[in-house]
Amino acid sequence: MKTLFIEKKFPYDGTQLHSLFAYLDHKVLGPSIVSWQGACSISFDHMVDGEDLLEQAEIKGDEMLHFIIEVFDRDLFSGVALQRLFASIARDYLQAASSVLAGKSLVRDGDDIYLDDRKLSISIATKSPVSVMVHFAMNITNDGTPVKTLSLQDLKLDPRKVSEDLMAKFKKEYDSIVVATQKVRPVS
Repeated sequence: MKTLFIEKKFPYDGTQLHSLFAYLDHKVLGPSIVSWQGACSISFDHMVDGEDLLEQAEIKGDEMLHFIIEVFDRDLFSGVALQRLFASIARDYLQAASSVLAGKSLVRDGDDIYLDDRKLSISIATKSPVSVMVHFAMNITNDGTPVKTLSLQDLKLDPRKVSEDLMAKFKKEYDSIVVATQKVRPVS
């Protein structure tokens, strides 16, 4: 698993969720997790989540921390499992890292993270002909969001540090999973 924090800020509009995004746009080849900061506004033309499409849900925010994970030769179930794994890692990390959560608990519900009724994250997993991909993003600020949100600013956490720490934790877990698949004898 390769990691990259992309220095350049740019918006996420859904078009980045395509096979080989990390490779063709940022020269990161193979299983990867890349991250950057930028606004978010996903048009219905580029919305992947059928539930959001049916609800005509607005998905946007003025400043978010984005992640795209791509893993090859896996099915969609594996992609959703990686999405939930990343959300769990993020929830645990943020709970431990934020000094303002004393006595309060972040909750992961599926692939989303909440504090009470305030939503911190958005996420989707999908499949291409060659890979599964996950987009996961957290609000850096609460500006421009259509629902009640929580942000990294509220948690008093630096987005760059959060990004680098989460990518390192995910890489370690993913690489450990790969090793676990390579040390098992078949059963008859």
